[in-house]
Amino acid sequence: MGSEQLPDYLKQGEAARLFPVLSTTSKEGRTTSIVLACLCKIDEFGARLLSSVGQRVGARANVDTYTEVVFHKQSAGIKDRPDGLIVVRIGSREWRALIEAKVGNTELDADQIERYRVLAKENSIDCVITLSNQFATSPDSHPVEQVRKSRSRVPVYHWSWMHILTTADLLISGEQVADVDQLVLLNELRRFLTHESAGVKGFDRMPKEWTELNKLVSSGGAIPAKSLPAQTVLESWHQETRDLSMILSRMTGNVVTEKIPRKHVGDPAQRQKDELSQLRESHCISCNLMVPDAAAPINVSADLARRSLDVGMTLKAPEDKKSTKARVNWLLRQLKQENVDGLFIRLLWPGASEATQYSVEDLRVDPDLAAGGKEHLTPHGFHVFLSERLGAKFTQQTNFVSELERIVPKFYGETGAQLAAWVKRAPQVKSDRTRGQDVSPSALSEDAEEFGN
Repeated sequence: MGSEQLPDYLKQGEAARLFPVLSTTSKEGRTTSIVLACLCKIDEFGARLLSSVGQRVGARANVDTYTEVVFHKQSAGIKDRPDGLIVVRIGSREWRALIEAKVGNTELDADQIERYRVLAKENSIDCVITLSNQFATSPDSHPVEQVRKSRSRVPVYHWSWMHILTTADLLISGEQVADVDQLVLLNELRRFLTHESAGVKGFDRMPKEWTELNKLVSSGGAIPAKSLPAQTVLESWHQETRDLSMILSRMTGNVVTEKIPRKHVGDPAQRQKDELSQLRESHCISCNLMVPDAAAPINVSADLARRSLDVGMTLKAPEDKKSTKARVNWLLRQLKQENVDGLFIRLLWPGASEATQYSVEDLRVDPDLAAGGKEHLTPHGFHVFLSERLGAKFTQQTNFVSELERIVPKFYGETGAQLAAWVKRAPQVKSDRTRGQDVSPSALSEDAEEFGN
């Protein structure tokens, strides 16, 4: 339980309330207060959220949360009032975080966050945490570019409201909350956050630059090297792929993450540069989603030239199958669904031999098709993917997102979750060496004498 008494450094504020008495128009304040109150009253929920910003909270920790805080030390130029404060005490150590929250369509303001960084520095506060419907790949990769590029040494982390909702849902569905009363409270939080009055929503539309970029590509135009519309589209794509990972997390009851190259994890600017280069060359934007224990990452690709979405997984071919037909049949046996419209298998061949692909429907009728023209080779891998051409829907801001959020779960639910990676069989004991004596020095000496006879 949190303390009701204000810390000495606070001039004004109150403990976060589960049932805040606020104006009906104060949607932001109500949602923030309820979430912060649950953070300090539900052990597993608080521990999970705080661990994402580097704070390990155990049994000895005491967590307090406050709303509408005003500090004794506050520069005259800072008139803003932070939405909240989190205080974690472990023995004599204290860690503190300022909270800035926005709900609905309201986006975070970079200048305001910078002022909070100044306020945090003045009051020895460790960091600022922002909450909004904007999405971040990870809490330490802020969705606002100016915040990422700031030279301030005060860290700014970000939780999307959907991240908070997903965290609650995973704890409930995974039966990870020990205390029954806390479990009931967490479920009530989940129920509240899913109601429109909370102002929580997923990513539901691409920016207007998405339509402009599609027009440029379809007319044969080249995307400029420093295209601002393309950069805006990529930032929105990152938000959508994060939302996709959380949708799959809630569907599977496991934490689904985006697989990001190591060089991009700590360098968003390099990521933007590389992805812009890919978009200019291939007219595609893509991502890889990691589902725990799945056969392979899910690759999602949006092709602006074809106006299509491709969602697939790449598997290694079974080495214990010697022919192309046998390897293809191994894969076909895993695809149990009747409706395979739009489902394809791309065969990956050794060396410089180009990949070939066939529809699953055709290969079911005649698996021998796969070896056509490459009878002297066997494929080393397969890319199984669902491809759908969206036409005009692809270029539309909301329809593109809704189709993406239909197709990705469809592929994983019907195909990806059924696939199993090939695992090399464990080495078997040789028939003439079934006992320890068969490989003793004297036995090996006899083998050496008989060798070649």
